[in-house]
Amino acid sequence: MTSIKFGTDGWRAIIAEEYTFENLNIVSQAAGTWITEEKITKNGVVIGYDARFLGREFAEHAAEVFAEMEIPVRFSSEIVATPVISWAAKHFDAVGIVITASHNPPIYNGFKIKAPFGGSASPDQIAEVEEKLKSVSKPISVKPFKDFKKAGLIREMDLIEGYLDVISKRIDIDAIKKSGIHIAHDPMFGSGSGLLKQLLGDQVVEIHNNRDPLFGGIAPEPMEQNITELSAFVAENNCAMGIANDGDADRIGMTDENGNFVSSHLILSLLAQYLHQEKGLSGTIVKTFSTTDMLNKQAEVYNLPIEVTPIGFKYVADKIITGDVLVGGEESGGVSAKGHLPERDGIYIGLLIAEMMVTSGKPLSRLVQDLFDEFGMHEYFRTDMHTDENKKKGMMRFCSDKKLTEIAGKKVVAWDMTDGVKHTLEDGSWLLVRQSGTEPVLRIYSEAKDKATAEELVTNTTKWLDKPEILI
Repeated sequence: MTSIKFGTDGWRAIIAEEYTFENLNIVSQAAGTWITEEKITKNGVVIGYDARFLGREFAEHAAEVFAEMEIPVRFSSEIVATPVISWAAKHFDAVGIVITASHNPPIYNGFKIKAPFGGSASPDQIAEVEEKLKSVSKPISVKPFKDFKKAGLIREMDLIEGYLDVISKRIDIDAIKKSGIHIAHDPMFGSGSGLLKQLLGDQVVEIHNNRDPLFGGIAPEPMEQNITELSAFVAENNCAMGIANDGDADRIGMTDENGNFVSSHLILSLLAQYLHQEKGLSGTIVKTFSTTDMLNKQAEVYNLPIEVTPIGFKYVADKIITGDVLVGGEESGGVSAKGHLPERDGIYIGLLIAEMMVTSGKPLSRLVQDLFDEFGMHEYFRTDMHTDENKKKGMMRFCSDKKLTEIAGKKVVAWDMTDGVKHTLEDGSWLLVRQSGTEPVLRIYSEAKDKATAEELVTNTTKWLDKPEILI
């Protein structure tokens, strides 16, 4: 058996290499054993799949394995966004299984696990599934999907209608409709296609909404460089905003009415302001280590607690499940807000920002500028450096030893090693250096008062990779 390793949300691998029907059978067995032996739920599983290659076929095989283990299955009748399965897991008090590789390149597929509380299975729960995996030696024989349907162990059903009904109750859809604004939506050829349009009709104009398992030739991740067509479309077609979602629609990227990118840092800050100042809600602001310091300033002004976690939404989700969180998120587009699921949901978050716009009567660019006016400019920059392992480890050791004492002419005044090494500079800007644990990539992030400075901090730091000092 090929080695199978779970990540935060489950297992991802390249189709036809490690991601095969045989390995999917084994992973499904492990998940099924976990459900029954750990008594996670008596209500079985809810299974969905995204627009990736063989998504339906892989999902059917997983369903066959669960049914063979006498675990009842609710099965999505169509391609479905991950937040829909998270909602369904909570609604049915079941375990959610999503056949998706999220924002990974098109050659990948995956197996996400959602707990009955409506969010990603915790790291402890994933560890339990991995432990069960050790005792699974080979695939089990299963009967055909149609036979299990006939026997009632698999029930195929529409899950989207129930999810959209909940969204329509939590978002002021009527206010958005009455405003008459037009929203451009880029589902990036993924499973978010059609969801906003079903709620808002002709007010939503979609691009990249056809099913394409190749995702237009790029990884379906809503980063600024990946949504340039959306930016141009918004500006050219007088749209009030643009919403982009990743391949399974749990992440979000946005543009204002001029096509300017609105990062997840700004989305989090906008939501903190709206939910607390306008809706009167309170709770902890939770951010990952690489997320904007504007949230710290907001927490101080709003008299709200703030917590900083290592990078990864699993750490944010844990705070949401165990505490009282107003907003939580990370720089890569995963955002959660109070009053919804303990989970990333790119559809809900996009609509919540639209609600904020229409209730305030201000365009998105003005709302962003209001934040800058009150809390100062915060510009962010990131680069992923592909380098060899020696340079990656050498640079991390160099930074951990606090040898990077000046960056672009600015003195480092503090170091924080919560996750990687964050260097705080004398003018309040910061630079973070982290290594990937799975590939020879060094991630370098920065935040400063203007974009040029943020870019300069990163560019200046990357030059150290060619210096012999880092290898000493």
